[in-house]
Amino acid sequence: MTHEEFNQYCASFKATEHVVQWGGADVWKVGGKVFAIGGWTKEKQTGFTFKTSDNNYLFLENKAGYRPAPYLASRGMKWIQQFDADDSEDEELRYYISESYKMISTALSKKKQRELGLL
Repeated sequence: MTHEEFNQYCASFKATEHVVQWGGADVWKVGGKVFAIGGWTKEKQTGFTFKTSDNNYLFLENKAGYRPAPYLASRGMKWIQQFDADDSEDEELRYYISESYKMISTALSKKKQRELGLL
């Protein structure tokens, strides 16, 4: 997935915000909460970071091309970074980004969800 495809996909979700921060990373939020990050890894590779469920985290943390997200996972949060994958992984990445969006948006207060038109 290219950065452009990543940004287009994240923009397709309802009530999202896009900011560029943390050294030029594309940061996608819903209700002010981050659900996906697209940027570069220390190795200068494209990296896409997303929140996961406990089970998906356990599955992905040792899968080739994925790793616990730098900074976030070290703080005990369940975030994974896809950093070395070919185009055959794009559909899987879309799935995990959509799941991250769902986790973050449904954790917002009902009031905030109504304000954003999510209910």
